[in-house]
Amino acid sequence: MTQTFVIHLARDALFLVLILAGPAMGTALLIGLIISVLQATTQIQDQMLNMVPKIIGVFLVILLLGSWLLNSAITFTTGLYTQIPNLIR
Repeated sequence: MTQTFVIHLARDALFLVLILAGPAMGTALLIGLIISVLQATTQIQDQMLNMVPKIIGVFLVILLLGSWLLNSAITFTTGLYTQIPNLIR
């Protein structure tokens, strides 16, 4: 196992984490921004008003994209397991 392989593996793993977490985090960010603007314009400062839509939005994104996210993780893991014989040599 060379340093180049480890760096490549770490880069791929971090990229996969960004791909998997991106849709949920982006949705939470967008909903939080919209709710913050609404709170600023109406001067309602309730914290539950901010959290509940984020939870629902993230849940819906995971529900809609769950199969794609799982397939991406499985593909990455399968690739790791298929490379094990090459690393042992």
